Amino acid sequence: MAVTEDQVRAALRQVLDPEIGKPIEDLGMLKGIEVEGDRVRVYVLLTIAGCPLRERIDSDVRRALGTLEGVDPLGAEVILGEMTDEQRQAMVTTLRGGAPAQGGDGHAGHDHGHGQGQPAGMPQQPTFFTDGKTTVITVASGKGGVGKSSVTVNLASALASEGHRVGVLDADVWGFSVPRMMGVSGQRPVAFNEMILPLESHGVRIISMGFFVDEETPVIWRGPMLHKAINQFLGDVYWGELDYLLIDLPPGTGDVSISLASFLPGAQMLVVTTPQEAARKVAERAGKMAERTHLRPIGVIENMSWFECPHCGDRTRIFGEGGGQEAADTLGVPLVGQVPLYPPLREGGDEGTPLVVSDPDSAAGRSLREAARRIAQESRSIVGKPLNLMVAPGAQPAGSAHQH
Repeated sequence: MAVTEDQVRAALRQVLDPEIGKPIEDLGMLKGIEVEGDRVRVYVLLTIAGCPLRERIDSDVRRALGTLEGVDPLGAEVILGEMTDEQRQAMVTTLRGGAPAQGGDGHAGHDHGHGQGQPAGMPQQPTFFTDGKTTVITVASGKGGVGKSSVTVNLASALASEGHRVGVLDADVWGFSVPRMMGVSGQRPVAFNEMILPLESHGVRIISMGFFVDEETPVIWRGPMLHKAINQFLGDVYWGELDYLLIDLPPGTGDVSISLASFLPGAQMLVVTTPQEAARKVAERAGKMAERTHLRPIGVIENMSWFECPHCGDRTRIFGEGGGQEAADTLGVPLVGQVPLYPPLREGGDEGTPLVVSDPDSAAGRSLREAARRIAQESRSIVGKPLNLMVAPGAQPAGSAHQH
C-alpha cells in the first residue's frame, strides 16, 4: 500500500528545528508535501539563505521518512527554500505566543495582559507568564554572600533532573554568576529576527547579562536601563514551554526586583539566608518586599547551616543556628531546606557543574534535591489563592507606581 500525505506529515512531526527545538511544521517551515506512488517530495523553508543547519535539517527529514514503510529516504526529494521576510515575522510572532502587543513597541509577551488598567495614552506595561502554565519563582536574599546563586542553579538542575522543563533568568545584572556556575561562561546565545534563543546546560535553559558582556566588564546602569533589560530578557527571549522559571535576583530590594514584580504579577519568591542573625534580618526585609510588590513568598532556604567534619561526623554550626526557621516564621512560610556547608558545592559552581549533578547523594545534594521537591509542592499549593498583602496604611504597593 502506498504511503499517504497524512502519514508523511505525521512522520515529519519528529523533525525539530535544531536551534529552536519545535517541529518544523509548527514553525511554518514545512511548505508542502507531494506523494506520487512510492515517490515523496518534501518542501522545507529555511529561516535564512545559506542556513548553516541545512544539511542537518535535510538529514533529519530523510531519517523521519525512513520510518515509513515503502519509502526510500535516499530516493525522496527534499527541496530546501528560504522564508520571506513576512514568513520570518510570522514565525517570530508564533514563538512569542501570539499577536504582537497592540499600541506598544511591537514586542509580544507570552500572554496578553498588556496595558490593563493603564490610562489612555500611557505606554502599555507588558506582563509575562500569566497563563498559569509556567510557575515563576524569584530567588532573593537580603544581602550578598549567602549562596543565593548556588542555590538557584542547584534547584533548577534538580527540577530538570526530575523531568521538569526549567529555565533560569540571571537577573543579577551587576553580579551575574549563573553562566560560570552552569558551565556556559564565554558562550553567546543565537539571535533570530530580534529574538534570543537561551543557552542550555544540565537540562536548563539560561539567559544572563553575562552572555553579552565580559566577566571583567562592570555594568553601570540606572533604573530605566535595568527595567528595559529585564523586559527584553522576558519578552525577547524564546523560552519555549516551561514548567518552572527561576529568577536569580540581585541582593536587596532595588530596581530590578521592583521591575520584575511589575512584569510578573503573581510570581512567587523564595528567600535564601544563612543561620546568623544579621543575614536573617535582611532576608526578612526581602520577603516583606515581596508582599508589597505582589510577589508571593513560598519558603525559606537556610544555606551553610552547619559544617560536618569529614573525619568524625561532628556538626559545627559556624554561622549560628535557627536563623532560617525564624525568618520562615516571621514571613509565615515553611523552611523548605537546610543546606550544610560543603566545599564541593562551591567547587561545582566554579567548575560549572551543580552539586545535584556531580554529587547528588551527598548530604548537601540530598538537601537541595529535597528542597526542590518541596518548592514544587508549595508552588502548586498556592496557585489560585489570594495574595495576603501587608502594606502599611496609606502606602502603595511599590510595583504599581514604578514607571520609567
